[in-house]
Amino acid sequence: MSKIIIASDSTCDLSPELIKKHDIKIVPLYVNFGTTSYKDRVEMNVDDMYAKVKAEGVYPKTSACTPIDFLYFFKELLAGGNEVVYTGIGSTLSTTFQSAHIALEDLTEEEQSRIHLVDSKNLSTGIGLLVLKACTFREEGDSAKEIAEKLEAIVPKVRSQFVVETLEYLHKGGRCSGMTRFIGTALRMKLLIKVTDGKLDVDKKAIGPTKKAINLMLDDFYALLPDLDKEFLFVTHSNADKNYEYVDSKIAAVKDSFDNIYETKAGCVISSHCGEGCIGILYIEK
Repeated sequence: MSKIIIASDSTCDLSPELIKKHDIKIVPLYVNFGTTSYKDRVEMNVDDMYAKVKAEGVYPKTSACTPIDFLYFFKELLAGGNEVVYTGIGSTLSTTFQSAHIALEDLTEEEQSRIHLVDSKNLSTGIGLLVLKACTFREEGDSAKEIAEKLEAIVPKVRSQFVVETLEYLHKGGRCSGMTRFIGTALRMKLLIKVTDGKLDVDKKAIGPTKKAINLMLDDFYALLPDLDKEFLFVTHSNADKNYEYVDSKIAAVKDSFDNIYETKAGCVISSHCGEGCIGILYIEK
């Protein structure tokens, strides 16, 4: 019997439990050390990645899924007449979404008609929010086309923001200049980065303890709280257990306002850019 399959890539940062519970299909991006590539969350996890950085002093690079990856991925998902709704890392942040489009060219028109691609214009659990919304819509009986259309409408309402504890990974990944890194490190600067129209922008800066920047992020969250979709809330981090405990304590008073609050861990691709200690709060405005 054919069904609607909800699919994403490894940068959606959903936990294995959520992926299994909702039967979400995942295609991995790649983490590269020199000429050796590893499939994110399949062949390398975050702990191994950070250990490799510390042992070898070499920072990882990342690369997108290829059209061939998507061709095999889609072919398998389409078997039996299934339809696919896919949303992954935003088109302005990676060529992964472009690869998905290119893969369609090697499918028949009938197969293409059963695949619905939605540009998340986001990353991490900003994507994860859309994926779980898609699962909700599927459970409510919407068609694949209807699910995709509803996701398109939600994309501009997703709010993703992260506090970055170290600028080293942003610098090594080419997203932070050497001078900015030097000044930021010297001043103990912590950045609050937001995803805006598919791009990463520095929204606010704090000098001193990470908690100061986290408090700025929490201020934004509480200011928007009355206008938030209460179905899902994510707190996502990269080896930042203490920062998570702090955020968790600060949102304790409003936990009953949300149907589902999830702690998730960033995978290798996201962590390779934000670094250890990074933490974000992600939600959807109504």
